[in-house]
Amino acid sequence: MTDFSIYTQPKVDSHCHVLDPQGFAYASEVAYRPAGQETGSADYFAQVLAAYGVQHALLVGPNSGYGFDNRCLLSAIAQGQGRFKGIAVLPLDASTEQLAELQAQGIVGVAFNYALHGLAYYAQAEPLFARLAALGMFVQVQVEHSQMAALEGSLKACGAPILIDHCGRPSVAEGLHGPGFVALLRLAETGRATVKLSGFAKFSCQPYPFADALPYVQALLQAYGPTHCLWASDWPFLKADSRLDYGTLLQLFAQAVPNAAMRHSILWDTPRRLFGFGDTR
Repeated sequence: MTDFSIYTQPKVDSHCHVLDPQGFAYASEVAYRPAGQETGSADYFAQVLAAYGVQHALLVGPNSGYGFDNRCLLSAIAQGQGRFKGIAVLPLDASTEQLAELQAQGIVGVAFNYALHGLAYYAQAEPLFARLAALGMFVQVQVEHSQMAALEGSLKACGAPILIDHCGRPSVAEGLHGPGFVALLRLAETGRATVKLSGFAKFSCQPYPFADALPYVQALLQAYGPTHCLWASDWPFLKADSRLDYGTLLQLFAQAVPNAAMRHSILWDTPRRLFGFGDTR
């Protein structure tokens, strides 16, 4: 049953991208160049947010298209005048001075996409983890299958606040007791980790409404609680192998979290606290 109240209550989208190849040309060395419906400018995305009653968003720099080029991301944050914060994509040797400069421009953390690049690519990431921890910035990780089992120790030891993308992209074939998902549940014990209840299409083995993803959402809610869970759309749905829409994803969240108080915390209170958004509705 459609829950129309989800469209009117205050919300923060905690994982989305701005891709504007006309305004910001893609980097020459990137392996994948999003096109067509995979793209969307900051101006257009603002209209999407307005249509669904979303007040703020955490913009994530995409590896696709831009790589280490964060100009499009920074421009969108500046254009948003407090509406947006950002997660940058940076090389592992990014200095404390570079991080502080980006932090002053609204960047709250750095993305580590293990699902795309693999574990070996980030073998020397711990010094950057430490620099982020010193500034109170987030280590944002996207993993899949059992990768979290290999990362659990370093993430627990790093001291930085941690964001986990897309429910940790567990292996549905392994079930709730798969080593990667169990490690993700244990990470909640740090009190520094927050998980995004998003990206069901990235790990579900079923078509919409991704019924096999729901047990993972419920397990994460139980382990992390609403004060360490976030909702995100993943707009504009890069490399999606089937149609996804903003409104239907909001409805999936409403069905997964019917409790009004929990939903308000996940959609509004928790992201505002974590990312420093104001009271604007």
